[in-house]
Amino acid sequence: MIIRETDHTFILIEQHEHARMSTEFMRYLKPHYFLNQTYTDSVLFAIEQHDCGWKLFDRQPFWNDKKQAPYSFIDFPLLPKLVLYKQGIDQVERKDPYAALLCSEHYTRFVKKHDVDEVKQYLKTENVRFQRIIDCLPNFNKDLFTLHYSLLQFADNLSLFICLSEPGATQEQIHPFFRDGIPTPIAFQDLSEKHIQVEWQNNHTIALRGFPFTQPIQVTLSYKVVIKADIAKNGLIETYVKTPNKTSDINIQSI
Repeated sequence: MIIRETDHTFILIEQHEHARMSTEFMRYLKPHYFLNQTYTDSVLFAIEQHDCGWKLFDRQPFWNDKKQAPYSFIDFPLLPKLVLYKQGIDQVERKDPYAALLCSEHYTRFVKKHDVDEVKQYLKTENVRFQRIIDCLPNFNKDLFTLHYSLLQFADNLSLFICLSEPGATQEQIHPFFRDGIPTPIAFQDLSEKHIQVEWQNNHTIALRGFPFTQPIQVTLSYKVVIKADIAKNGLIETYVKTPNKTSDINIQSI
């Protein structure tokens, strides 16, 4: 779950919704950034499905009793994360093995800093998966794969920028992850800056410097505004399930 907090509410965005939205704008990425059109559909599928393991978890969110707030993807406990990561990658692999490689790489980078036995076993399992898939792919190119993975990272970051920042936020109010901008993916070889600058123009428009898309884009974000008083009265899961979805259209354009 992706969460923003106000005095009286939590704004909750399901992880799979954030991934779905990222695919909306990545379909307009300038084609040459994919570098090899053979894998374009696989890269887009990986972007769309990279958080699919969260779907059931986010339908009934968990309460963090220490913080008195719902658990977010940032502070969600590590061992359950390993379960949902694996089941998500398994699901992707059944449809597209190359996309599964990208998702596996994504989560491997998240967890490898943790020196616990469960993570070590997870990494061994994913390494076996990685090698098994590579052995079945004709002419697998590690350098090309790394470039494609950087596109997944970019999509993830741009979507998280939208989700983690209050619409219309000033640069001082931007989430700390993105105060310097969004890291420039290595696939964007025509951009020399280390970060792509991105800012809110108003409550419904963000603008990027070094615009990588073929045209201005409009995407739709779905979320819930959950009232804290209702959680205190009825509990988080009941309140979340009964809270209706809202949507917001976000325009993405060049600075």
